Amino acid sequence: MSKKVTQKRSFSLLKIWGCLGALLMLMPTTAFAAQETTQTAAALPVWLCIPFIALLLCVAVMPLVKAKWWDSHQPHVIAVCIFAFLIPYAVLKGIGASVEVVFECIINDYLTFIVLLFGLYCVAGNIALEGDLAGSPRINVMLLAFGTCLSSIIGTTGASMLMVRPIIKMNAWRTKRSHIMVFFIFMVSNIGGCLTPIGDPPLLMGFSRGVPFFWSLHLLPIFLLNVAVLLFVFYWIDRKKYCQDIAKGWMPDIRKAGTEVKISGLHNLIFLAMIIVAVILSSVLPNMELFQNADGSVIGLPIYGDVVLTVPAVIEIAIILLAAFLSFRTSKPEFRQKNHFTWGAIIEVAVLFVGIFITMNPALQILKTVGGTMEIDSPMQIFWMAGALSSFLDNTPTYLVFTTMVGAMGFTEGVATTLGVIPVKMLMAISAGAVFMGANTYIGNAPNFMVKSIAVENGIRMPSFFRYMLWSLMVLIPVFLLDSFVFFM
Repeated sequence: MSKKVTQKRSFSLLKIWGCLGALLMLMPTTAFAAQETTQTAAALPVWLCIPFIALLLCVAVMPLVKAKWWDSHQPHVIAVCIFAFLIPYAVLKGIGASVEVVFECIINDYLTFIVLLFGLYCVAGNIALEGDLAGSPRINVMLLAFGTCLSSIIGTTGASMLMVRPIIKMNAWRTKRSHIMVFFIFMVSNIGGCLTPIGDPPLLMGFSRGVPFFWSLHLLPIFLLNVAVLLFVFYWIDRKKYCQDIAKGWMPDIRKAGTEVKISGLHNLIFLAMIIVAVILSSVLPNMELFQNADGSVIGLPIYGDVVLTVPAVIEIAIILLAAFLSFRTSKPEFRQKNHFTWGAIIEVAVLFVGIFITMNPALQILKTVGGTMEIDSPMQIFWMAGALSSFLDNTPTYLVFTTMVGAMGFTEGVATTLGVIPVKMLMAISAGAVFMGANTYIGNAPNFMVKSIAVENGIRMPSFFRYMLWSLMVLIPVFLLDSFVFFM
């Protein structure tokens, strides 16, 4: 018995060190380039990334080894990781710079991020889908396909929050259903958002920097291939697990199956549209002279140092919070009861991601510093590098780093942006890598962890951090390799 325990612990340690190695390998060029650029004031030591890596390892490992302790002490661990970065940073750069980094992360990145998630969480929670559809492979394929297409219209976060509870409810009778949520994250929470700037924040950043609104339709062939392959794989996995449940005597009540589907709270679609408009305005308003200072910078409220809360961001936040408030004021409490609505998932995401946004700052600064020194000359390289970084870092700054880098290479043919001319294949590779590979981990894209939390709240035993990565390794990576050879050679 002790031998089995020892083997199990050894295997766990192997997985932990494997993950750590994978994270460090994401930035191999960073480590060497940082040494080459130590003469510049902007360079940061790579070891400042350790608190970020430690936080990721805690998220991955602690639910496996100390689940109850982690549930109670997660905020404390996150606080320790934050200070483990800020204190050395203050020694290197000064207390003022350390405080400014915190405000920069909170005001310019985290605030709009969490307000958007909060608004969509509230509005989607007031839309209840009821009916007699029983979760079967065919029904699940149709729901996943619909949700994936919806992601490019209302965003991956909006589609995820709108579709996750109906899918959970329709499959509530099944015992084997974690794989449904895994594929839901793959498709609805990530790949589905590639066709419009509304779909995913990186594409919205591209739109605000001169990429035409409908340019993302260049990704349609990749989208169709990936969706077709993933739905095919999902159907056969779901069919096998469905048959296993049926064989064990688990069956849905089919007496009224397929007779009625009812959606309550449809008026909340108005508030969902308000949120979408707010997101679009946050990208459009900064380019208007009315919202610019004489030097071309965006007007705003000074917070600390060079940190400014811009007026367009205030407008976005105000519209989203108003939409959430009106949604609750105009929706019956029973809508939320039908959805088993609680605040647990949004609180968990809010606490976790404040730590991620602050501790990942050194990695992003190093990446920006050495981005121009990377020798990248093929779309395939960009696809995998942008994707690898987007799997663990925020995909929006990753997208901006690579578009800025390619835009500065002096190309004369391609998409004209404010960052320079970017060849079509290069921009396709950056966009696809940033959007698609956010599905590789729970923290790769905002909705991923939210969907996981809602699923767990509803009694679904979701894969651990590492097991989820194993799913992405076995299912997604082969699809991305296919993308590489078909579209980016």
